[in-house]
Amino acid sequence: QGIKGSIDSQGKMALYGIFFDTGKSEIKPESEKELKEVATYLQDNPSLSVYLVGHTDNVGEANANLILSRNRGEAVKQFLIAKYKIEAKRLIGDGVGQLCPVATNDTEAGRRLNRRVEIVKK
Repeated sequence: QGIKGSIDSQGKMALYGIFFDTGKSEIKPESEKELKEVATYLQDNPSLSVYLVGHTDNVGEANANLILSRNRGEAVKQFLIAKYKIEAKRLIGDGVGQLCPVATNDTEAGRRLNRRVEIVKK
């Protein structure tokens, strides 16, 4: 289905190929493939504006997770601007911490699904 299909049907897509070290907001190099797909989608749809929303699991303190998730959303925004020349006005980087889990936080598999960045149509 890809990004376009998910955005068209759900208005958003979870991006599980953007990686960060625990507790950090610097994008890891292995994130490049997913970020290139996002950039290509945005370049192919120049009138579209999106939110880049960071999500965390529930490990750690809630307020720290909220700040971390916002920093990660903003890091993705800045990466797309710097590397792919996506217009800043089309992107909003933000985060919601641990408030919107998609799976249980009681298992590592669930926590892994909760740690994500979502692209959301504005």
